[in-house]
This record gives sequence, structure tokens and C-alpha cells, in this order.
Amino acid sequence: MKHVLSIAGTDPSGGAGAAADCKTFCAHGCFAMNVITAVVSQNTQGVRSYMDVTPELIADQIDAVFEDVSVDAVKIGMVSVPVTIRVIADKLRQYKPPFTVIDPVMVATSGHRLLVPEAEDTLKTVLLPLADVLTPNLPEAEVLTGMTIETFAQMEEAAKRIAAMGPKAVLVKGGHRMEDATDIFYDGHTLHYFKGKRIESTSTHGTGCSLSSAIASNLANGMTLPEAVGAAKEYVFEGIAHAEPIGKGHGPINHFYKLYKEAGMKNI
Repeated sequence: MKHVLSIAGTDPSGGAGAAADCKTFCAHGCFAMNVITAVVSQNTQGVRSYMDVTPELIADQIDAVFEDVSVDAVKIGMVSVPVTIRVIADKLRQYKPPFTVIDPVMVATSGHRLLVPEAEDTLKTVLLPLADVLTPNLPEAEVLTGMTIETFAQMEEAAKRIAAMGPKAVLVKGGHRMEDATDIFYDGHTLHYFKGKRIESTSTHGTGCSLSSAIASNLANGMTLPEAVGAAKEYVFEGIAHAEPIGKGHGPINHFYKLYKEAGMKNI
């Protein structure tokens, strides 16, 4: 069993953040671990407030994991302030995990900003160069590049511009497109389209967290990066398609649909 670490914020309603990460790791047969960067008060209707964990405690959590358990991949989510970004980057350079997947969480599905403006440059210059793959959605890609992104050509250009910031590969997610949900992947050499159908669903809470965590799990389990991305995209699609109606807002995906089905559970 591979060991995968989430470095992210919390979600007490269980649909996003560290909760979604750990569910996704387990759904992929991995042992799940998590380091908390922020305690977030949120549910399916939105983010109410959050409190950043001190950099000293973040560093101590990371040390506690790496000094005791082998880590096969790391997924990084919410890192809201510069000092948090720097301490995580320092620890990544110290421990050198085999794979690092970064989901640049800037704005929650509800629209609540989770990355303070003064942290944007730190994210670009300090953390992004350490990513094996970065997974921005369209609004995040627009913030990172300063572009307006509406077409596939603009998504391709954004992927190239972001790759120039240092990550080995970039997946610009097209889930915010009205026409479809096609993502564009760029590894510094080749562009690849991961086509996707749009599902009319309100069960989209934590999709970005789950996708990046699935990629990290797939990499830990030995897939190539294109294989890991394709399988992760299919996992999230099925999770949305078979989601249960939970909460009053944007509910979570069904992280364990395939396992429940194989277990013979009814109504799944």
C-alpha cells in the first residue's frame, strides 16, 4: 500500500479539503495522511471563516509524518498566507517526496477567497516550481497569468505561461466552461486534451481537491502522469454522476461509488 499525504485546510462538512483528500486516497487503495494548514468553517453552502495554523505547527506536522512514515506522494491544497507557503516549500525541499501535486486553491466553489492577495507572488515564485503537476481551474489560471480565458487556444496559452513559472506539468481544468468540461494538459513539450462531458449537477463541492488527490494517488500507484490525469478525471466524473444529495448547497461527490458498487450495496 502506498502512503499519500495531504497538506490542506479542513472541511467539517466532509466534502472538500483534507476530508476529500483522505477519502480520495483511500478510494484509490492508498494509506491517507494529512497535515492541516488552516481550520475552515464551511459547508455545502459556503465558507464562513477560517483560521491559519501557525507555521511552526505546520512544520512540526510535516516532520512528524516524514520522520516516521515513507511518503510516496504529496498533494497540497489550501495555503492562504506567504509564511505558510514558505514553510511548506522548505519542507518539500528538505524531504523531496517522489511526487508533488499542487492544487492552487484561491477561491472556494462558493466564491469565498482562500488565498490572500499578498500571497499570490509567493505562491508563484516559491511553491509552483516544486510541483510535478499543478491543477488550476479557469479562474485560478486567470489569476496566475493575468489572462482572460474563454477558448481552448487561451487555455493552451495559459498552460504554457504557467509551466514557465516552474512546475513540470500543468493541467488547466475546464470545469467552468459552459460548453463542456475539457481539460488541457501541458508537460513542457506536448499539449494533450482530456475531453469531458458536462453533468448538470449541484454535487461539485470538493471536485478540485478530489481530482488533484486522485492524480497524486495514481502517481503513487505507478501510473504515468498522463495516465494519472485521465484516470483521475474519470474518477471525479463518476463521483459527480453518482453523488448523493447531501446538504442544502453544492454537495460533495461520491468518493466511494466504485467500492460501494463492488461491495454490492443497493441504491448506489
